[in-house]
Amino acid sequence: MKELQYLNKYFLKYKYSFLIGIVTTIIAQIFSLFTPKLISKSFKAIEDFSQKVDTNPTIIQKELIHNILLIIATTIIAGFLTFLMRQTLIVMSRHIEFDLKNEVFRQYENLSQNFYKQNRTGDLMNRISEDVGKVRMYVGPAVMYTINTFIRFTIVIIYMYNVSPRLTLYALLPLPFLSFAIFKLSSEINTRSTIFQQYLSKISSFTQEVFSGIRVIKAYSLEQQYQNNLVDLSEESKTKSLHLAKVQSLFGPLMLALIGVSNLVVIYFGGMMYINGTIHSIGTIAEFILYINMLTWPVASLGWVSSMVQEAEASQKRINEFLKIQPDIQNNTADKSEIEGSIEFKNVSFVYDDTHIKALSDISFSINKGETLAILGKTGAGKSSILSLISRLYDVTSGEIIIDGKNIKNVNLYDLRNSISIVPQDAFLFSDSIKNNIKFGKENASDLEVENAAKQAVVHDNIIQFNKEYETVLGERGITISGGQKQRISIARALIKESPILLLDDCLSAVDTETEETILNNLLLSCKDKTTIIVSHRVSSAKNADKIIIIEGGKIIQQGSHNQLINEKGYYSELYLKQLSEKELS
Repeated sequence: MKELQYLNKYFLKYKYSFLIGIVTTIIAQIFSLFTPKLISKSFKAIEDFSQKVDTNPTIIQKELIHNILLIIATTIIAGFLTFLMRQTLIVMSRHIEFDLKNEVFRQYENLSQNFYKQNRTGDLMNRISEDVGKVRMYVGPAVMYTINTFIRFTIVIIYMYNVSPRLTLYALLPLPFLSFAIFKLSSEINTRSTIFQQYLSKISSFTQEVFSGIRVIKAYSLEQQYQNNLVDLSEESKTKSLHLAKVQSLFGPLMLALIGVSNLVVIYFGGMMYINGTIHSIGTIAEFILYINMLTWPVASLGWVSSMVQEAEASQKRINEFLKIQPDIQNNTADKSEIEGSIEFKNVSFVYDDTHIKALSDISFSINKGETLAILGKTGAGKSSILSLISRLYDVTSGEIIIDGKNIKNVNLYDLRNSISIVPQDAFLFSDSIKNNIKFGKENASDLEVENAAKQAVVHDNIIQFNKEYETVLGERGITISGGQKQRISIARALIKESPILLLDDCLSAVDTETEETILNNLLLSCKDKTTIIVSHRVSSAKNADKIIIIEGGKIIQQGSHNQLINEKGYYSELYLKQLSEKELS
């Protein structure tokens, strides 16, 4: 139960609903216990009537009708209160589920890039859906039935003891065996439940990767191989599920058998006590049988509740593993930070934690507010790493990054990222309308602003050719449009945000040179007051830049303006020349 202690804060948050549920349960149980008493009283009245010949039958008839009406009334009240109990406690569990899912999702948002490199998407999805669902069953039905069982046991045993302490002792004799059986089975359920949840995560991760890469699988004609792999995983998961179900299935029959034994005990010992004159009415035996049967469902539910608790504990343990992780990137200040856009790298080196690859080595450069910097270099030179450090997706290994005269670690993280528009190398679009994808950069943007941003990104003409134009819904990750269109929509999304810093990470690689020229000219006009960094392997992307740095192997090998990188004979320097493609040279 140690892992489930994490949920205590939610019980405190909804303490009033919790307390109302408990009070309602107590009152409901009290009303439900009127029935055995009234039935016992009716039996006694019938028994007394049979022993007195001169008794008026009308009197006994009225008493029985009176008792029957009371039984109906108390049963209806108990049923209504039970309904309120369920409404209170089950609704509370839905609120807790909502809060817990939001907490897990916020933690996912806060965790760094390294976390997502080390964990699979399917497993993350399983923890926020399946595992949180298991936890809800604990905070809802499990807690409700536990409270219900405890209160009913307490009240019923008190009633039974007041009627006959000796018969109560006989009736409760099977309970120690019940407790031992629950303890043994619960331990086994906990172990098997954890294993089963792990296999569910494996299946989720596998299927998510297959669906994401379905085009590659089809291209290589590997459908049958992956289908066989899924069948193997499913078979293993089914085996673990059956192992769990076999243990869980023992609870119901075991509980009912023990209740049946209690009934037999009550009938035998109660009958002997009635014959010996220890109890004076046959109605007492009937009352005890009803009490025992009232305990049937609570006792039987102990197995179900125990199973839910064990599964919830296993699930909460998996959730806690992520909730306890401290994000690598921390917001070190709560003060607001006004970002203007000047950036300086001072002897920055950076090593990726997961691969230990040294991406940058002793990098130094500066860019003033409103200037444009072009970073050129071959694939793997470290260009994208520079952009990741500016947006603090990673922190530097050594050296420092200065934003507007302050160390980037002392700038409010959320203000920093909110002041940056970035177009990633791998353009990602959501399965939503084109308009909403562009408005992702600015939710309250008007249709005119969306259209203007699309025009600046030279994608407007493509969009209006679609049947639904800007209302066209894209496939998952923008799969229904071309790579060049995805890149240009991503550029429009960045431009509409109107941030003081614009980062373009090789985002024109999938467009032709003519379209690239138009986009760059549009950027020159629309981003003249913005600090712009363009990462590219094309020199043509750098011709309008105020500053250019050439990077190779994580080091700056040359930097200057476009003109400075041309030698005195009017030709490009040798290092700059290496960055030119044959097409650009011609």
